[in-house]
Amino acid sequence: MLPTRNGSIRLFRFAGIDVFLHWSWFLVAVYMVSYRLGRYSTYIWGILEYITLFCIVLMHEFGHSLACRSVGGRADQIVLWPLGGVAYVDPPQRPGATLWSIAAGPLVNVCLFPVLSGAVLLAGMEHWGATNPNIYQFIKAIWYINAVLLGFNLLPIYPLDGGQILRSLLWFAVGRARSLMIASTIGLVAIVGLIIWAFGTLRDDPWLIVLAVFALFQCWNGLQQACVLARIDAAPTHAGLACPNCKTPPPSGAFWICGHCRHPFDMFATRGVCPNCGMIFNATRCLQCGQANPIYAFNQSP
Repeated sequence: MLPTRNGSIRLFRFAGIDVFLHWSWFLVAVYMVSYRLGRYSTYIWGILEYITLFCIVLMHEFGHSLACRSVGGRADQIVLWPLGGVAYVDPPQRPGATLWSIAAGPLVNVCLFPVLSGAVLLAGMEHWGATNPNIYQFIKAIWYINAVLLGFNLLPIYPLDGGQILRSLLWFAVGRARSLMIASTIGLVAIVGLIIWAFGTLRDDPWLIVLAVFALFQCWNGLQQACVLARIDAAPTHAGLACPNCKTPPPSGAFWICGHCRHPFDMFATRGVCPNCGMIFNATRCLQCGQANPIYAFNQSP
């Protein structure tokens, strides 16, 4: 499961985006700083390295969020947690908009790469390895962290950025459901290989194994979502109704989930009333474009 704002501390708000820090971050911070004690002469540099790591992660997540908003999507929350960060983005359900929202995150790391590489070269030319070993080690560590984050995120494993970029590119050719199915399947194969490699060669570093197992569950969820999208695309539609935004008729079937009792039902067959608990919904999201509108707004022909 992805982290939520529940159990998180609100740090600040920038450009309409709230940034939260999950409580578990502090527990892992103690372990990670202790793990780095041998690299520096004082633990202060280990703390700075860990904080800088999450500053890079935060810039990466803001790349996703700001790009999503630039194409008309919704992005108002970022949660930082021990496994990195999660930008809750909801771009318009178009392959181009989704591609830009996802690719903008790694693009931040690409932009940081020459800057940090220049800093490493400068530190080497000034012989900081001998005169300022803590600073030199810190700069090299930050360069390495940025490079690893970029490389790991670009692996073709859904839902990592690389897997989502692959899915967005496939979306242009084979549609949203099939593209997600292909990307998730490729991701499952890749993640199994990554887990085997992690257990075989990096037994002293449990974090790669944790990340791989987490990605495995998320990739499986993506495959399940692809199956739902395929059923939606194949389902009959409600005649005479259409989304006021994308003009697509809503599918006929129990594709909506009641927010109160979690019972699946057909929003338009019951006129917005959950048949299980009686909860009334005056608005709903289009399952094609993701835009929310009053139910009565769908009462028009495409």
